Amino acid sequence: MPAVSLSPVFNAWQGFSDSGIPLSGGLLYTYLAGSTTPVATYTTSAGNIANSNPIVLSAGGRPPNEIWLARGTSYKFALQDALANPIATYDNIAAAAASEIFTATQGQTVFNTAGTYASGTLLVSLNGAVQVFGVDYTDAPTAITMATGLNAGDVLYVRFPA
Repeated sequence: MPAVSLSPVFNAWQGFSDSGIPLSGGLLYTYLAGSTTPVATYTTSAGNIANSNPIVLSAGGRPPNEIWLARGTSYKFALQDALANPIATYDNIAAAAASEIFTATQGQTVFNTAGTYASGTLLVSLNGAVQVFGVDYTDAPTAITMATGLNAGDVLYVRFPA
């Protein structure tokens, strides 16, 4: 299963024809960016169930499921009406950056991440601060270690590169 992030496009979206009618039965194809090579999107944050390709829009012109993208993959979306007439193409769409939120226990210093990421590329904030700088923490591919123990209930927000 790939690590996935929510697509920045076509979620909570409703398509309409030029005459304002919902794009019932519209088709949303997903390809590798810059190509016509089909590539999977996923229905959940677990990345374990692929959407159909094309994704067939509901009677209301909406995707039937959420659209999650594999991190590290750039996509091209091609939108067509129900008769396969092209409407629009959107290229070089990448997954949004991943993030995790941790609530500390008293004195906690180590926070294990759910994924594996490149060290030194994290944005880390504590209790809403803009950023906790690198002198306050170190990171490894699967964990963040704080220089000092946190208080119970402190909230550590970590944003990973896409």
